[in-house]
Amino acid sequence: MRIRWHGQSCFEIGGENKILVTDPHDGKSIGINPPDVQGDIILVSHDHYDHNAVREVDKQNSEIVREPGKRTFGDIGLKGIASYHDENEGKRRGENTIFKFKIDGTSFCHMGDLGHLLDEEKVKEIGDVDFLFVPIGGNFTIGPKEAKKTIEMIEPKIAVPMHFKIGGLSLDIKTIEPFLSLYPDEKTYKLGVELDFIKADLPDETEIWAFSL
Repeated sequence: MRIRWHGQSCFEIGGENKILVTDPHDGKSIGINPPDVQGDIILVSHDHYDHNAVREVDKQNSEIVREPGKRTFGDIGLKGIASYHDENEGKRRGENTIFKFKIDGTSFCHMGDLGHLLDEEKVKEIGDVDFLFVPIGGNFTIGPKEAKKTIEMIEPKIAVPMHFKIGGLSLDIKTIEPFLSLYPDEKTYKLGVELDFIKADLPDETEIWAFSL
């Protein structure tokens, strides 16, 4: 299994048969390189320009998913869970879809641009998670402390921070350091742009795995 980060909230997740891409951006609109991948399944958590550039990553017969609900693509099970882009039930920035999916026996949850803390019902709906992709940059999403609280509520094996400031990015959000400072060094691992793993590699207790471009 392979995970590759393309900046912001765009990840490429590859199983044996299909490549799934989350929240594609076009690169130039936010000051970084565009994603270099074509997805069989493309998830769009909400319709903002740094998350909905499907044309950058699609190909013939790509499956595009934008709404809550359950779907199956071959052996990949997918569930979209309704949430909000802000703390006022979407009144400021609209709705957001959390995507929970399973590929080759590994479960993933991509929080999109989550803008609020989850209630117990949403946490129960998400269920068990191996990899949790969580925004940490604040301003447009939850910030470092809220992200940590979200991780504690869901208790994934791996938490992957996303939607934070990197070189060239034009958005006014925090860097990764305020988030990482909330965790002891022995619980955090800094990675490159890409990770190959098998499920047996995953820890029993939550660790932070941080990608970098």
